[in-house]
Amino acid sequence: MKRSQKAERIVTQLEALYPVIPIPLDHSNPFELLVAVLMSAQTTDLKVNQVTPALFSKASTPEAMAQLEVETILADIRQVGLAPTKAKNIKRLSELLIERHAGEVPASFEALEALPGVGHKTAGVVMAQAFGVPAFPIDTHIHRLAARWGLSNGTTVERTEKDLKAVFPKEKWNDLHLQIIFFGREYCPARFHDLTQCPICSWTATKKRIREEMKR
Repeated sequence: MKRSQKAERIVTQLEALYPVIPIPLDHSNPFELLVAVLMSAQTTDLKVNQVTPALFSKASTPEAMAQLEVETILADIRQVGLAPTKAKNIKRLSELLIERHAGEVPASFEALEALPGVGHKTAGVVMAQAFGVPAFPIDTHIHRLAARWGLSNGTTVERTEKDLKAVFPKEKWNDLHLQIIFFGREYCPARFHDLTQCPICSWTATKKRIREEMKR
């Protein structure tokens, strides 16, 4: 089966499973989303959603966040991975948003990626969810599933992003990004996964891939 044929069938299955797509990270404006996505690296969305209310009650804008001491930010986010570095980045990016963008989150990949702690994936999530710009941010779930499904050779996240953008319609990217993440969490875990019993892996994965995963 060609990648394009697989992609078409996958879209149909995911839309049936997830007709309504919730946003994983709680936020009330683009700045809160940016901070939450930055914090989600090496941390679950659930944990981020547990710690952000206390922080956002103190500062929900770049102006307010820039006024906080790094230690104050750290005290609220201490439970997330790499918290000390993230606290410094949150304060500094808040200052830079004021200096460079009049306190607004820019709707630009280049401008976002120039902020401390903001990589391509984080910028993609903000562009997609805050501004509706088509993007395909690749997290560990998507990277793994694209390889299992034979949609990408999976060597790098950059390669996976390029391959998925090539087979899925641009207008579907933002929804698919979230649908694949939810599918990965619910049906397609990293370890001890029987691909033959998976709703999508069972018909997309090669026999070789199925054998390899059974050995893990």
